[in-house]
Amino acid sequence: MITTLAIENYRSLSRLIMPLERLTVVTGANGTGKSSLYRALRLLADAARGEAVAALARDGGLRSTLWAGAENPAQGAGRSGPVGLRLGFAGDEFGYAVDFGHPVPARSLFDLDPEIKAETTWAGPVLRPAAVLSERKGPAVRTLTADGGWHRSAGELRPYDSMLSEFADPRLAPDLLRLRERIRSWRFYDHVRTDAGAPARAARVGTRTPVLGHDGADLAAALQTIREVGDAKALEEAVDGAFPGSRLSVDSQSGRFELGLHQPGLMRPLSAAELSDGTLRYLLWTAALLTPRPPALLVLNEPEASLHPELLPRLADLIVTGAQETQIVVVTHAKELAGELARRSAGRPFGVNATELVKDEYGQTEVAGREGPLDQPPWHWPKR
Repeated sequence: MITTLAIENYRSLSRLIMPLERLTVVTGANGTGKSSLYRALRLLADAARGEAVAALARDGGLRSTLWAGAENPAQGAGRSGPVGLRLGFAGDEFGYAVDFGHPVPARSLFDLDPEIKAETTWAGPVLRPAAVLSERKGPAVRTLTADGGWHRSAGELRPYDSMLSEFADPRLAPDLLRLRERIRSWRFYDHVRTDAGAPARAARVGTRTPVLGHDGADLAAALQTIREVGDAKALEEAVDGAFPGSRLSVDSQSGRFELGLHQPGLMRPLSAAELSDGTLRYLLWTAALLTPRPPALLVLNEPEASLHPELLPRLADLIVTGAQETQIVVVTHAKELAGELARRSAGRPFGVNATELVKDEYGQTEVAGREGPLDQPPWHWPKR
């Protein structure tokens, strides 16, 4: 489980080091950095797939994504060191940090591509020399091998490739491989479409689907998979709790799956194309949170969108149920949802880490109620 998330120089997040629990709920007003925190987590996941540099370039490069304020706002403008965007996380087992910087001036059309200046993985919650498992400085990489020695590679890694995607060899870097696969299992859901043309409203060819797709197109197959190999009782309770007396059906015509919602008083089930935006979105979250194949981390961005307030308690039930199997981060505008999560997690083995983001007088995002650096988890960035 991730216990610490660290972000530096990303949009309004000048320096944010915050604890994560089994269930973490991030709230805050518009413009306080909630979306930046969500996107920073996605960038960390992109690094494990070798896609972080391309994602930053699509956002306009480092110039568009870096914190635009001074290094020490209270002391005035200016920076004392090299400019970099740094992201990292740590847990009881592993930690990882990456430092993106400006490319060296060259005759290239790819000058929006940032370079990875440093990367480090380590054992345990805090980076220290004795805990390092792999380390990259520029193009040079060293990795701890299975026999306790060091494998060194000089000049082989390109500045836009991550060692997570290029050096995860089971013989030379087994810990790096384990960490990479764990990060690649992270799952993100952000504003899944529910409009009239949403993929979730159309009948699709169905196959066993333990993981709901990012666009929800395989909703019917995902729900049927839960019924057959997952927690069918929890699915039934989730539907009946939100829509009393209702039940789901999935029909197959020549292999094409079509979802139906049977409601009291109606002579036929409503198809996905007929459901309201809120009803469809609730069923999408149901499929995502009751997945038979839980990820190491599940991140939901504004899951309350389009939902009637009366459905928030049911959504909270689903999230708390999902948190029994996986670590969950919820980014939300709705304090009501945060309150429901706190109430429904009471008495369980895990609590809710409720974090409210605010902006200080200099435009930096910070955690509400934090008095100073001693209120945050210990953290050390790798040196370039």
